[in-house]
Formats: sequence, C-alpha cells, structure tokens
Amino acid sequence: ALGTLVLGVLPLTAASAATHSPARRPAVLTIGKTGGTAVKVGAILKASLKRGTTAGFTSPGTTNGVTCKQSSFTDKVVRNPSSPGFAIEKLTGQSFAKCTSKGIGGVVGVKAVAVVGLPYRTSVSGAGKHQIVLFKARTKLTLKTVIGTIDCTYGAARVKGLFVNRGNLNVFKDQVFSLVSGSAACPKKGNFSATFGPVKDFSVRNHPRVFVN
Repeated sequence: ALGTLVLGVLPLTAASAATHSPARRPAVLTIGKTGGTAVKVGAILKASLKRGTTAGFTSPGTTNGVTCKQSSFTDKVVRNPSSPGFAIEKLTGQSFAKCTSKGIGGVVGVKAVAVVGLPYRTSVSGAGKHQIVLFKARTKLTLKTVIGTIDCTYGAARVKGLFVNRGNLNVFKDQVFSLVSGSAACPKKGNFSATFGPVKDFSVRNHPRVFVN
C-alpha cells in the first residue's frame, strides 16, 4: 500500500514542478520573428539604407553638409545572450556612395566618404527600446574644393541608435560627430542621420530578417 501511495504521488509532483518552471527567454537577436530562433555567434548581419532614404552628415540645425544616396553595413555577431541582456557585434564594414555636398563654404563636391578604424564594437539592448551603441566611430570625408581636395575626419565616442522590429530597422538620428583632424576649412561638427533596413542574417539560407527581443 505504501509503494502504491508513493508511485501515485511522484507523477503529480513532477507535473507540478513542470507547471511552475520559468519559461525559457529568447535570445536578444532572433531570426524570422520575435522569440524565434537565436542568431548564432559568428553570424553575418547586413543591411542597406531603407528604400527612399539617404544618409546625412549635416551641420547642426541645418540641411547643409554631405548627403549619400547609398550606404550599407556588415556586422559580425560576437555574443547573443538571453534577453534582456546585451548582444555584442563588430561592425566590420560600412560603405557610402553617390554622395553630394550642399552649403559648405568653398566645397564643390564629394570625392569619398569612408569609415576608418574598423572594426567597431557594437551593443544591442534586449531591454527597453532596444538601443544600439557603436563605440569609437570615425568617418573621413574627402571633399572637393576649387583648389583641390581636403580630408575631414570626424569622431564620436558613442553613436546611439534604435533597433525597430517593425521593418527590421537600425535608426540613427542627429548623432554628433566632432572634427578630430583635417583642414581649417572643415566644418567643426556634423550630425549623422540614417535608417538602415531590413537587417538580415546572411549566414542563413534565404537571409531571414533579424528581430530584437
């Protein structure tokens, strides 16, 4: 009788424990949907500018500066813990093309826009509004003037943006870069704004979209 009682209790105890065990949290970065399959460490994430948008380096409070119609980035995932932790990535590549200038004294065009000092450490928050932070960013603008070209290199200790799941977008708005080297003709500051997306995982077949949890 005692053996029967014990056997009868064990399944109930196991079921009760399973009922009260905490649900497993999704990774910060997932593919296909929120709460989906975790993005693997080592995965390559890519995105270009959102269709119909541009990337801009402009003087604060104005539309004067440099505007680029094409831009893209490549990130490598270094760490992807359970939410609400921080995913860590490395920005390994970024390009800008079809750039024009406006309202910069003595400047008649843009020869090149280049990101320097790659890779950059990048964090993506699984909590709140899913903030993105790029650390120690540097961008060099090579500008055409009436007497030749000038190089203007700008830096920011932190460039902050948001990951928006609707559209799988990386959104940066009015992030301040300060001149760290260049000609006296270079503007002293510039605001960077751009929207990239959809962000996709290119290490997986069919390149599924990336979400943040």
